Amino acid sequence: MKISQKFRLTVAMAFALPLFAFAATYDDLITAAKMGDVREMTQLAAKGASLDTTDIDGNTLLMLAARDGHAETVDFLIRNRAKLNARNAAGDTALRLAAFRGHQKVVELLLAGGAAVNMQGWTPLAYAAFSGHLEIAKMLIKAGADVNLASENGTTPLIAASRGGHIDVVQLLIASKADLARTVDSGETALDIANRVNNTDIAELIRRAGGKSGKTVSIEIR
Repeated sequence: MKISQKFRLTVAMAFALPLFAFAATYDDLITAAKMGDVREMTQLAAKGASLDTTDIDGNTLLMLAARDGHAETVDFLIRNRAKLNARNAAGDTALRLAAFRGHQKVVELLLAGGAAVNMQGWTPLAYAAFSGHLEIAKMLIKAGADVNLASENGTTPLIAASRGGHIDVVQLLIASKADLARTVDSGETALDIANRVNNTDIAELIRRAGGKSGKTVSIEIR
């Protein structure tokens, strides 16, 4: 049986239209998350769009909204049970991104929603410490963040704050029983790193608190 060209075109369009619609919905969801457009997201969710949709880098809608500080959107996603602790391709969670960017209200919402504060890799507290976000660091510690949890190369929140030059965060971490003797892979302590990057005021604070160098001095005996 011979099939007309018109019929074949009709069939092709019938299959293609749902794909076009899906692509449009996907783009709209990603844009809504980035722009903090709760109304658009609500409408798309009502049509069956998944609120756990991810972009090409594995960022969920919650991560995108948290990263850009859209508290209302974050609240909407949490209330609609978006995955709180999903990770993107870089291993970041929504809480880590919000802590790094200094979005205090977003961090508050994520913590209230039950987001994990302790995890492998750089923790939200380490990110907040490195960026110097004191109030967020306080919130994370109050929520149970381990002040001595280290990344793969040994970076603790204290080491991150010492490298970043944030003396107020260093003071908070020392008061919260941060381990002054912890070292990174190179053998450097927070004191060593503060000295190396010329954060001498932080180095002196750590020294007064009992911190020491992790470097060993070799003595040649003749």
